[in-house]
Amino acid sequence: MRILTGGKFNKIHPGHKWLLRKSKKLGNLTVVVAHDKHNKKSYALPAKERARKLRSLHIADKVVIGSPISFVATVKKHKPEVIVLGYDQRLPKGVADYVKKKKIAIAKFNCHKDYKTRCL
Repeated sequence: MRILTGGKFNKIHPGHKWLLRKSKKLGNLTVVVAHDKHNKKSYALPAKERARKLRSLHIADKVVIGSPISFVATVKKHKPEVIVLGYDQRLPKGVADYVKKKKIAIAKFNCHKDYKTRCL
């Protein structure tokens, strides 16, 4: 099964690792790192650096940088059967209709213990 999850991943923490491992258990995991255009945090790292750090975890089967245009473009390219969302994530604007049309399942994981999927 093709699984896709994504985020900004500026600061990888135990919550990210937990979510990635849980996602990997569902199938072949592609992780999408937000394109620099969509990552305007003051502490933002370049997408290539964030992707390199995620690859070094050896959890995902593939780590890619998202489309500068839209998340739906990335979804169309990678054709997941399931999109995994963390407890605090929502599909970006304009993606829900495409996901519904293509019958892509959404898996949303709750928080696990003290792990958060965003930096506190």
